[in-house]
Amino acid sequence: MSLTTLKQFLDSQQIKYIVISHSVAYTAQGIAALAHIPGKELAKTVIVKIDGVLAMAVVPASRHVDLVLLKAAAAAKTAELASEADFKSRFPDCETGAMPPFGNLYQMAVIADENLARDQVIAFNACTHRELVRLTWEDFERLVKPKIANISTGDAKARVA
Repeated sequence: MSLTTLKQFLDSQQIKYIVISHSVAYTAQGIAALAHIPGKELAKTVIVKIDGVLAMAVVPASRHVDLVLLKAAAAAKTAELASEADFKSRFPDCETGAMPPFGNLYQMAVIADENLARDQVIAFNACTHRELVRLTWEDFERLVKPKIANISTGDAKARVA
């Protein structure tokens, strides 16, 4: 999916959004700083494997996926970070690490951190390391229908499941 395709999808669903362009950045916190968006409102998409199946864990840029909490939220036996080799082919039109959190468009489950659900608006990478899309949490939730759970920690290191 390209930014154009994402915009067409949002337009077809009559969603109000803005596209924010910024200079190239690769870390969620760096992007938040460049775009002048609080880290808690910037959603980062982390590709994980839950019982061996690819899924999206979506957490605020200021937090980290906690694999122990993710495993519990998914009622799974295993939860682990996916390697780039595991998922790169699923996102042919996206720069690696810039996947939007629309798992429904990629046939992937989405588990969103409950901290994001507290925000009125969220922003996320829009297939490149140079653009973000910003829309209301309510619209995101209606379109994606993520499972909402406590899956993140503010610790510098994520716990391994």
